[in-house]
Amino acid sequence: MKIADIRKLSSEELAKKELDLREEISKLSFQHRIRPLENTSRVSKLRKDVARILTLRNQMTVN
Repeated sequence: MKIADIRKLSSEELAKKELDLREEISKLSFQHRIRPLENTSRVSKLRKDVARILTLRNQMTVN
């Protein structure tokens, strides 16, 4: 997800998106423990998306 797409979301949508991404990370991590994933980079991409959302939320609270 690009930062431009994230900036378009409202604060409620950001919170929901963050929760959804964290749930997906948990599911993928669990699946990876059971058997190796085909695309392991998906987990790191999701983590970066969560970090982008958190960064934007922090910027919104400061300004």
